[in-house]
Amino acid sequence: MSERPAINTSMSLVEWALLITLSVLWGGSFFFNGVAVRELPTFTIVGARVILAAVVLLVVMRVMGLRMPSDRRIWLAFFSMGFLNNALPFSLIVWGQAHVASGVASILNATTPLFTVIVAHYLTSDEKMTGGRLLGVAFGFVGVVVMIGGDALQGLSLDVLAPTAILIAAISYAFAGVYGRRFKAMGVTPMATAAGQITASSVMLVPLVLLVDQPWALAMPSIGTWGALVGIAVLSTALAYILYFRILETAGATNLLLVTFLLPVSAILLGIGFLDEILLPKHIWGMALIGMGLAAIDGRLWAMLRPHKHTRIDPKA
Repeated sequence: MSERPAINTSMSLVEWALLITLSVLWGGSFFFNGVAVRELPTFTIVGARVILAAVVLLVVMRVMGLRMPSDRRIWLAFFSMGFLNNALPFSLIVWGQAHVASGVASILNATTPLFTVIVAHYLTSDEKMTGGRLLGVAFGFVGVVVMIGGDALQGLSLDVLAPTAILIAAISYAFAGVYGRRFKAMGVTPMATAAGQITASSVMLVPLVLLVDQPWALAMPSIGTWGALVGIAVLSTALAYILYFRILETAGATNLLLVTFLLPVSAILLGIGFLDEILLPKHIWGMALIGMGLAAIDGRLWAMLRPHKHTRIDPKA
């Protein structure tokens, strides 16, 4: 395998815009899951999500005249990525959301960048752990806790398995982010990577849906549930993964998975804009801490604080 290209430690304005857009798309998945879980079991929701998303991405590739890779090595990588990035974490999070409050799920999900910093430090050569990154992750995580409210964590003592499942999902996302860097070195485009790994996830999940949930025995879902499945597949999966692999290609796993800090921000701002919810002081403080954390991890904050070296001019010159 060829040497992997170096990753940018500081993201461009375009990459930041894509990251914010991704946070909105993924933030919507919690809403869609909340609607679908009322009528459908875990594997049916996750299976429908990835199957519909795979169909959408494959159709888009066909319309654009793009072809999927046929290399066996690449498809093995798609299946590994599909397991780490979709099949395992999607199932754990959907199941966990049925047993813990959404606030607890958001806080636990926000541990993803912390795990990513650690995983990337040991498994990459250009995303090493630094004091600035660790401090930034700490600021971001505290910001999420402040924004949602520390009292949400009291629910952790009521059920150990569900919070543990969401933490395992966060660790899986961390490994997936680092593992997914290899597709650029393999010459696979972000669009093909998104379609390939989501197709592989569909192949893995179909047997589980048929054996465990037996969807033919379920009652016909309501129109609202069908709408939630389409929304989570098209917006929160198909479109989101095109952005995901585009950001991962140039900005790296550590920067990409900062999106989990932005998910609560997106959810709160969407609630204020469309659901007449109120902006509270804890939201402002939480957003400020998250902003500081993102700036610290990006690296520009330390560059601005670092004293500049002035060139001394020789008066005789």
